Amino acid sequence: MSNPWHLYAMAAMYMFAGLMHFIKPKMYLRIMPRYLPNHKLLVYLSGLAEIVLSIGLCVSTTKNLAIYGIILMLIIFLLVHVYMLSSKKAAAGIPKWILVLRIPLQFFLMYWAYYYL
Repeated sequence: MSNPWHLYAMAAMYMFAGLMHFIKPKMYLRIMPRYLPNHKLLVYLSGLAEIVLSIGLCVSTTKNLAIYGIILMLIIFLLVHVYMLSSKKAAAGIPKWILVLRIPLQFFLMYWAYYYL
């Protein structure tokens, strides 16, 4: 455990988020942009990606690759966050101000990952 504790906190956050894709898939299916195909598969693949990348953060030989993967994943997830701002139904009952705040949060999460390169 030569990495700082906050890197492991990030890994735990992505592990939890990834597991939630399998525990509560309906929550993620509701917010999938209509223009993307095969929503269920994409929800499971994104959850799997978060789990694999979280493990990769904890292994010194894969840490940098996992960081780039997380940044790419967060860029792709921006599609969902912008889509959720497009209509009340897509917002899934989340207040608009929270949806707006999630956009800069994505960029903060990208910076947080980049910090460990």
